[in-house]
Amino acid sequence: MPSEEVPTLRALISRRDLGLRLVSRADAMPDGAVDRPLRWVHSSDLADPTPFLSEDLALLTTGTQFDDPAEIGTYVQRLAQRGVLGLGFGTEVHRDGIPDELVTACAEHGMPLFEVPYRTPFIAVARAHSEAIAAQAYARRSWALDTQRALALAALRPHGLESTIAELARRLDSWVGIYDATGALSSAHPLDGLSTGVLARLNERVMDVLTRGLEAGQSLTVGAQGFMLFTVGRGGHLRGVIAIEAAALDQEARSVVTSVIAMAGLALEQSEQLARSRRRLHRQLLGSLMADDPGLARRVLGGVPSAPIVVAVAADATAGPLTDWWERRRAEQGIAVFVADSDDGVVICLSADDAAQLDEAAERFGIRIGVSAPETYDAFSRAHAQALAALRPHAGAGVVRFADAVGSSILSALATDEARLVAESRLAPLRSHDATGGADLEGALRAWLEHDARIEPAAAALGVHRHTLRTRIAQAGGLLGLDLTGFPARAELWTLLQTARD
Repeated sequence: MPSEEVPTLRALISRRDLGLRLVSRADAMPDGAVDRPLRWVHSSDLADPTPFLSEDLALLTTGTQFDDPAEIGTYVQRLAQRGVLGLGFGTEVHRDGIPDELVTACAEHGMPLFEVPYRTPFIAVARAHSEAIAAQAYARRSWALDTQRALALAALRPHGLESTIAELARRLDSWVGIYDATGALSSAHPLDGLSTGVLARLNERVMDVLTRGLEAGQSLTVGAQGFMLFTVGRGGHLRGVIAIEAAALDQEARSVVTSVIAMAGLALEQSEQLARSRRRLHRQLLGSLMADDPGLARRVLGGVPSAPIVVAVAADATAGPLTDWWERRRAEQGIAVFVADSDDGVVICLSADDAAQLDEAAERFGIRIGVSAPETYDAFSRAHAQALAALRPHAGAGVVRFADAVGSSILSALATDEARLVAESRLAPLRSHDATGGADLEGALRAWLEHDARIEPAAAALGVHRHTLRTRIAQAGGLLGLDLTGFPARAELWTLLQTARD
């Protein structure tokens, strides 16, 4: 890519036709002082020309204003503070050579000083620099047009979007990557252009942009490297992000990137249309699987995940990004998976051997996922019901497996809000007595039942005499209206204690 900067003072001084000579020594100037972009060349013999100057220009003078050598230091100081990049002195016009005071002042303020010989008119110096700026601008426009043509041809190749990204990277001579709507890096060139650490931090920043859902054309720094991010798609419905390793881009480079964004948007929109059609098909196939018949899905898809399978339901998940994520898992890791949108959420079916992938999906998207126990396809509907049962009582993000949700006791599955209200109402006389009488009858009952309704070990655990415990159990039975000598009453009491809130 041609240089994005305008010509420099060094380039101007190096022109042989002008005969300019750098007077300042290298150790008397800041590093890179003659290599900064030079915007213009101006001439003036005013004692203080700074009100009429702009930054980043070179000033030419014949020194007629230097009547008092003591004022030269102040003169150069004003120029440096105004942002003048260099001072050219025309010799043999009013003075022979360059005043020593001027050389000293320029060295003191880090101002590059160069000699303009008598044979070189100031207008020739200004014209030469103006022509260099025009040539550089023409080169940039030519580069932009040539790059646009190359990108158009790249878009016509197989895998056009990947080819376009690779061509853009070559033309910019920078690393370029494109992320999809899920924040995954779908294509990059060169592949090993960034270190693992820098790429990980860049991925986080891209994910932040996509999460906020705002259109962006922003610059950022990761470590010591500068990047620019450009979103693809409209705000609130982003298709992806294009990341470029560059601290800044000039107008021509930005126009090229804008065309790539348009191409990427079109390509991703076409992909999204195909994805929507595929999701509609999968929704229909889910209906046949819910009938415990995988035959249609096998014929249409050419295969389904191998049994035993787990069925998962992702709540509060957007079908598109989640489906895209699983499709990449299929392509990159060979994981067989079936994903379909439904009224209950996104349904995911995969082999039980691959069930650990669900944890990664829940963490990446911050969603809730209920997972069934391993089943065969003739029990698909039961597995789906298990996934929903695991999902319902779980509020936070993460994976809840049916086996874990019901493994502790059948009572946990029956502990609905209505059941808790009934249990708390039945235990109210007991709890009221404990609150006013001071005796912990409820605690005595729990300890007694936990020790299989045996008095001796329960009394030892409570640290009371066995007769005291018998009295408390009898008193509690009377308050609850239960005959605790039989198993049915004891079972009911245990259910009430387990169901009611503590």
